[in-house]
Parts: sequence; structure tokens; C-alpha cells
Amino acid sequence: QVQLVESGGGLVQPGGSLRLSCAASGLPFSSYGMGWFRQAPGKEREFVATVSGGGGFTSYSASVKGRFAISRDNAKNTVYLQMNSLKSEDTAVYYCARGRNSGVASRASSYEYWGQGTQVTVSS
Repeated sequence: QVQLVESGGGLVQPGGSLRLSCAASGLPFSSYGMGWFRQAPGKEREFVATVSGGGGFTSYSASVKGRFAISRDNAKNTVYLQMNSLKSEDTAVYYCARGRNSGVASRASSYEYWGQGTQVTVSS
């Protein structure tokens, strides 16, 4: 089965940190770019971060730049999102996705496979 499974979500206080993981199985991973997106209640899905297949290139949305970091471990078929200095506006369901090629991409249409998401809630 083709699967992208996110984990690591939960409840955290403002200013806290959380690390999300996305494990891929049943599909090629190392030669493809990966991305993280998020969707808050009543809002459209938005781009968060992306990393190229080899891990040499990354790109972030302006709202998370300097606070979040994307990375990958191709030996484990896993991509990570380290989230620091969390704010209430970061509350959303976070999704990982695999791209169509090896490059970075910020458009949802550039991704072929999607996980089911993991909930992140930032609240005091």
C-alpha cells in the first residue's frame, strides 16, 4: 500500500516546540521533493515548507521562516518539520506530501501523494 503517515502532533503552549514526522512506504522517496502544508478550520490549505530530494534546497512560507525547519532522512524514508516559537495562529492540521519530481515546490498541484494529517493545537 502507498502510505504517507504523519505523527508528532498534539497540544503545546505558545512559545513551545514540536517536531512532526512523516514516514513514507510503498512509494519511491529519495528522488522526490517533499512538502508540508497546513489547514486551519474554515480556511484553505496553505504551503508551509518544502525540501528537495537530496536535501540540498529548502523553501518556507513567510509566516514560518526563522521558526520552522524542514529536513529529511532518506535512509529512513522520513521527512521532518521542527517547529519552534509556536503561536496560536499555527494551530491547524498538518499534511505531508510527495512531489512530482526532485525539486522544491510551493503549489499543492505539484504534489502527487498526501498523508491524512496530524493535528497541532497551540493554546494556553
